[in-house]
Amino acid sequence: MELRQLQHFIAVAEEGHFTRAAGRVNIVQSALSASIRALEGELGAQLFVRSTRQVRLTAAGSVLLDKARLILEAVGAARAAVVEVQSLQRGKLSVGTMQSLPPFLDLPALLARFHAQHPAIEIRLTQGGADHMLDCLREGRLDLAFFPLGADAGDVVTRLIACEEMVLACGPDHPLAGRADVQPLELARVPFVDFERGWGTRRQVDQIFAKANIQRRIAFEVNELGTLLDLVAQGLGVALVPEAIARGHHPAVGIAHLAGPEICWELVVAHMGTPGQAHANPAARAFLDLLGASGDGSAPCEPRPAQALAGAS
Repeated sequence: MELRQLQHFIAVAEEGHFTRAAGRVNIVQSALSASIRALEGELGAQLFVRSTRQVRLTAAGSVLLDKARLILEAVGAARAAVVEVQSLQRGKLSVGTMQSLPPFLDLPALLARFHAQHPAIEIRLTQGGADHMLDCLREGRLDLAFFPLGADAGDVVTRLIACEEMVLACGPDHPLAGRADVQPLELARVPFVDFERGWGTRRQVDQIFAKANIQRRIAFEVNELGTLLDLVAQGLGVALVPEAIARGHHPAVGIAHLAGPEICWELVVAHMGTPGQAHANPAARAFLDLLGASGDGSAPCEPRPAQALAGAS
């Protein structure tokens, strides 16, 4: 059964005449008659009683008429809903993010601008670690996610938002504070404060030390940046963090630079799909366009995370 056949059937039922119905649906009468016969054959029931003067519905035709109208109304509503989603008159946008995006990206302000432009779009925002957000992207629970890229994201498309040198944050009175040439082996002798496993920055730092064949001691594992920096400020450990984060808490937190090539921390916006192809969700496409128009997503970077410590040792 095709929608076209139902449209033909309704036209004949409402006009009570094949010639008038053919003109209404803009086909020749012979084609209309053939369409009705095919529908009757498919249903195994006669739908009209035909005479030389009139056409009237059978009992089966009367039942079908009500259902056919409901079907076409539902199809029309479905088409209208799709048009509304495509034109951003309705829809949803689910965004995931790490903690403490500023100074790299003012996400609340960006979301506010998006809402002002597209007030009918329902926005949902969640926070979490990189592994959790990657799972949510793959399961379709998130359209977009912002997190540090600590490893190959595989089937997830990423766009660079910011690239920062990672520096050693420590207590302001720590022996390493202020140095510009901290050697890798010196880091094996100090306790670290770091994020829990599964967070993008933790994963990147773990990989860096593993590839440099340096063991470090993690004294504190946290899931919140403020707590991490508070522990560092109290002299309970050191942490590798983006320089902008450390500078934002100076002088409460001391800063030291590592010897050798800089270690780059990359913030990306990620989504499912194929590189070069538009996002399947029109709301997500509009948000990515707004992100690009805001000037983010084009930070220059020459990341060398895998070799940084190894090359300096």
